[in-house]
Amino acid sequence: MNYWKRARKSIFRTKGKSVILFAVIFVLGNVIAGAIAIQQSTANVEKKMKQQLGATVAPELDLDELMKTNGDGQAMETPEGLSEEMVKKMGASPYVKDYDYNYITYLNVKKFKTYEMKQEGNLQMDTPYKSMMLKGSNNVTPMDFKNKKVELVDGRMLTKEELEGNKPVAMISKKVADENGLAVGDQMVLDTITLLPKEDGSLDSQESSEHGMKIVGLFAPIKLDKKKKEGQGQDALNKEIMEMDQFNTAYVPNGLSQAINKTEMENLPKEESEELIEEISPVFNLKSPDDVAAFKNEIKPLLPKGYKVVASSDEFDKVGASVKRLSKISGYVVLLAVLASLMIISLVVVLFMKDRRHEWGIYLSLGEQRKNVMKQVIAELMVISIAALLVSLVTGNVLGKIVSESLIAGDTMDQVAQNAGSQVFTAGLGTSVLGSNLTNEDVLSNYEVRFSLSYFVTFLAAGMGTIIVSAILPLTYVTRLNPKKIMM
Repeated sequence: MNYWKRARKSIFRTKGKSVILFAVIFVLGNVIAGAIAIQQSTANVEKKMKQQLGATVAPELDLDELMKTNGDGQAMETPEGLSEEMVKKMGASPYVKDYDYNYITYLNVKKFKTYEMKQEGNLQMDTPYKSMMLKGSNNVTPMDFKNKKVELVDGRMLTKEELEGNKPVAMISKKVADENGLAVGDQMVLDTITLLPKEDGSLDSQESSEHGMKIVGLFAPIKLDKKKKEGQGQDALNKEIMEMDQFNTAYVPNGLSQAINKTEMENLPKEESEELIEEISPVFNLKSPDDVAAFKNEIKPLLPKGYKVVASSDEFDKVGASVKRLSKISGYVVLLAVLASLMIISLVVVLFMKDRRHEWGIYLSLGEQRKNVMKQVIAELMVISIAALLVSLVTGNVLGKIVSESLIAGDTMDQVAQNAGSQVFTAGLGTSVLGSNLTNEDVLSNYEVRFSLSYFVTFLAAGMGTIIVSAILPLTYVTRLNPKKIMM
């Protein structure tokens, strides 16, 4: 009788031991399968979300760094602004697909109506002074339109001739246009006011200038408007603030934004105007999300002190902490489960083999080769192991889904509650140049534990590898068997 037939008969003859070995491998297989399922799912959601966020990178002021105080208790001085030459040097990087740079001008307006947040409970959302942001552009399709943050709903984009000639034309939000009774082709007049500080700390408003420009197009936010009703609590408030900033933006030629900014600065006292910097805000679209880290490292040395580099994919790092933490934990679980499996399975098999030492002694006394006895041991172990691993492949995936979704949901709620106060403070300082609005709900909705080819291959490779290594100790036991001593 060959070793394969003996292995098959042995499995069914010693059913109790076979069931015990099956149960041990099944339990350990569930742990390994669940951990691998969680690890791959967390990696997939991170990759998926970062693909959705795109590969957009922008340098901006590091508010945290600027607010730090030196030894004298004084805050850091305002850094020098970015220059066009500096931006063009960054844009020449091989990682960059295309880029745009914007001259930003903030205007306080008097009669012109802007979009204002409504009062929320006891929190008064009205601001004492209305403001508009002129966002200059160097491209006929501004980066916000390319990245699908806003979309044109009426009219047209700025032409190349208008951009190069710095014509007084603008694209504004449809909501602000409706508030002021404006349409495409109308003349928009921004009546600005200058805010000067008084001795008592309050602000004195003085009429400044009037800036007229022709409306050539109307836009509306895309993601913010669609997700507004889905968010709740702090995420909803943050979306409202970002929405207000977006609606109160006008896209104009860079030269026009520069000219208006210069006019406004002339209305300020000399000592105050000298402290202001001309704000230029570049945005770079990279060829691949995988290039973000390399591009960040490349442009950091070019930036003045007080600046940092942010990427659209950074938003996932802020709200996806629970996913990253779960991925790290699942990696440790896989490692520990494999090590535990090696020890437990090896010891169980050796204990069972000791009860069968007389059987092995008879085979060896009858002239059976040791290698065939070893093949029988491996065959029995592999048949039981494969059956247990295939069953645990399904149940482990289900177990991983239940555990991970429960942990992520609970961890996310704790994270939202802990960060609520800091998010309000950050929102009050203004939104990032990239203006992303990724929320915890977005991450949870994209998290999914499912069967995949990579999951199937990874689990079977880990499981079978563990079983094969576990067979080393039992095989060593077989090589040391002495049939004479056994049969005496």
